Amino acid sequence: MEKEKITPANSLEVGTRIKLLRINQKRTLQEVADNCALSKSMISKIENNKTIPSVATLVKIASTLGTSISGLLEEEGWNKTIVTSQKTAIEKLTKTEKGYHIFPYASEYHDKKMQPFLFVARKGEVIPHQLSHDGEEFVFVIEGSMKMQVGDTEYILKSGDSLYFNAMHKHGITPITDEVTYIDIFA
Repeated sequence: MEKEKITPANSLEVGTRIKLLRINQKRTLQEVADNCALSKSMISKIENNKTIPSVATLVKIASTLGTSISGLLEEEGWNKTIVTSQKTAIEKLTKTEKGYHIFPYASEYHDKKMQPFLFVARKGEVIPHQLSHDGEEFVFVIEGSMKMQVGDTEYILKSGDSLYFNAMHKHGITPITDEVTYIDIFA
């Protein structure tokens, strides 16, 4: 008798969705951790919703599990028009292990081609780091200013400024003002 596949319910948190997808694929924590260049402990914390992974970590996990970042973040699946109020986005900001707060827009849109995020980074909270991943990124600063390192070049971005780059280049941000709010779209 064939084992029944586990399918994630609409209301599950992203860590739980990752765990169910991994189990459906009959993959071990260690295998996913090795493919993502992360520790088994970190994957376990993510799967048990004890930590919210950075976007770069989500990209690695999604790639390892053969899905997209939006596939991991989807909640309801097939809506074609998603409206999010500013109030909702601000209320649902979640702090990541790297110290910035994120909100994934349109997480319920099925199989989208890009993933837009609202980021809020506060001086003294963001852990300095640089990362790289597949795809492209578009950053638009809503309020405040930040330093963005892409490869060997440093950019100072203030309210209204944007940056588009190949995400394979190592990159990272440092808030200049006490708080910087920006949109980051991954494709």
